Amino acid sequence: MRMSELASKDIINLTDGGRLGSLGDSDLIIDAQTGTIEAIVVPVRRRRRSERIKIPWTAIRRGGPEVMIVYLQEGPK
Repeated sequence: MRMSELASKDIINLTDGGRLGSLGDSDLIIDAQTGTIEAIVVPVRRRRRSERIKIPWTAIRRGGPEVMIVYLQEGPK
């Protein structure tokens, strides 16, 4: 899968069905020693405030053609 295909995916939280953001707007945290992805950092806009939510790579459950499903116990506040 190409990065351009990933960028268009929305991130959905399986716990509450809420849309967290888009992969295209996100940053990755990569372990410099191993080269593995540790987390996705998604900007979340709420009531004129800009926050960021860190999604551990282990929280990713599925990736479909249009969405990436993650499982977070607590959604963004």
